[in-house]
Amino acid sequence: MSGPLDGIRVVELAGIGPGPLAGQLLADLGADVISIDRKAESILPDRPKDANRRNKRSISINLKADGAADIVLKLCADADIFFEGFRPGVAERLGLGPEAVHAVNPAMVYGRLTGWGQTGPLSDRAGHDINYIAISGALAAIGPKDHPVPPLNLVGDYAGGSLMLVYGLMAALVSAKTTGKGQIVDTAMTDGSAAIMSMIHSILDAGLWQNRREANYIDGGAPFYRCYETADGKFMAVGALEPQFFALLLEGLGADADWSQRQHDRNAWPEMEAEFARRFRTKTRDEWAAVFEPVDACVSPVLDMIEARSHPHNVARQTFVAADGYTQPAPAPRFSGHDLITRRGAFFQGEDTSAILTEAGYSEDEIGRMIDSGKVEQAR
Repeated sequence: MSGPLDGIRVVELAGIGPGPLAGQLLADLGADVISIDRKAESILPDRPKDANRRNKRSISINLKADGAADIVLKLCADADIFFEGFRPGVAERLGLGPEAVHAVNPAMVYGRLTGWGQTGPLSDRAGHDINYIAISGALAAIGPKDHPVPPLNLVGDYAGGSLMLVYGLMAALVSAKTTGKGQIVDTAMTDGSAAIMSMIHSILDAGLWQNRREANYIDGGAPFYRCYETADGKFMAVGALEPQFFALLLEGLGADADWSQRQHDRNAWPEMEAEFARRFRTKTRDEWAAVFEPVDACVSPVLDMIEARSHPHNVARQTFVAADGYTQPAPAPRFSGHDLITRRGAFFQGEDTSAILTEAGYSEDEIGRMIDSGKVEQAR
């Protein structure tokens, strides 16, 4: 069965980090995603271990070569979405800015993905996820009391970047299908990482959030919402916020049931945390997992990435799949009318150059001349 985006064509100017993930998410949902890569690779027996390349096709184009922009624009003429992740002005210098793209396809949705956005005093600066979430306020709220901790690059690059871009592209695509007019989607990771902090900002301004780390209910400050080390040096995650779950936590730990009366007494939290920590250190992680698995106490074992692949729940839902010779996360979310599968393994850069150019209307001789001139490359 095809995905919900079957029939939608996407042209992705290849980059790193959040751009490839955005393209993967669209491809996983059935879109025909063409990745414009700079160099062709040699085709080897084993596919690349890169889930961000799955379900896409690749054409290698030297974007700095004379006439290279015309090839991309020809691909855009029959596409629905185009997106790039360059610094502001770079796409324009390559002849692939919004004005050029909309001249050949007025209904095209043009996505721009950057850390700082297309405008503002930092728009032309370099940066990475940690920098973007530093100024959005997200980084300062994460980690232990003595220093912030970057949450991998999940908050800026992927939540504030990839997911916000896909969200914006889909909204603009609906509009374009209705009005026949495309538009620019300016996705800044600073904006996106701030947007997903909406609830935290609301409770901060309501006076219900202390503006420091490990001082609140969901930042590790509460003894019933944090991780505890076990006897084998592993961890259990406790999220017993509601009173009924807290009571079951106490029961599972064999702790004094009277703590239920003081769950929200911040003066009792240090003693409560020390007692919970002492008790969790008396058993291994898996022993505690066996204790809490049958009850709704909101207590779970902290699994590493390898362990997560074989957890019974993940196995039952096929959260991870084997493809290209290794295990990777499966497409998500799930749809009742579509069976999302990994239709195609990870591409080699330039693997589909000739096929894509043929689809675009170029003759075999024209393709041969472009390859000979170095304007495009075909992986071999």
